[in-house]
Amino acid sequence: MSRDDFNIKERCYANDVFIPDVIKILEEGHTVTLKLRGISMRPFLEDNRDKALITKARNLRRGDVVLAEVAPKVYVLHRIVRIDADNVVLRGDGNLNCEHCKVSDVKGFVIGFYRKGRSRMDKTNGCKWTVYSFLWTRLLPFRRYLLAIHRRLCKLNVHYVK
Repeated sequence: MSRDDFNIKERCYANDVFIPDVIKILEEGHTVTLKLRGISMRPFLEDNRDKALITKARNLRRGDVVLAEVAPKVYVLHRIVRIDADNVVLRGDGNLNCEHCKVSDVKGFVIGFYRKGRSRMDKTNGCKWTVYSFLWTRLLPFRRYLLAIHRRLCKLNVHYVK
């Protein structure tokens, strides 16, 4: 059978059903690529467009993007804002509010993103992501306005595409 004969089907599952299986795979030492859902990491990452390459959580630091369980069976892929002993504060780049969890609730660590359908990964330790992270995290007081402008531009773009 040639490679072209494969029929690939995409399926969508609820996070509370799917993510526990992903966590098991991560704990076995494998990496997982997930298509991102939601708008909490805008403007850099978009819903149903971008993918994240995730590995088992280790050596957590402020600024890392992680997969965490913030409530029973409620999972987020957000940036670490602060670590105080065993407590972790998370915030999505497109969010103004924070979530809280324990270090043990951080299940995965993002090592890179595939953005805009590209086959080349933007590594989270690469220059591009590091500069973006440095600038975006320091714009917190202005983020509300920048995100509002971004939302309006996205709405305009959707209208022009149709």
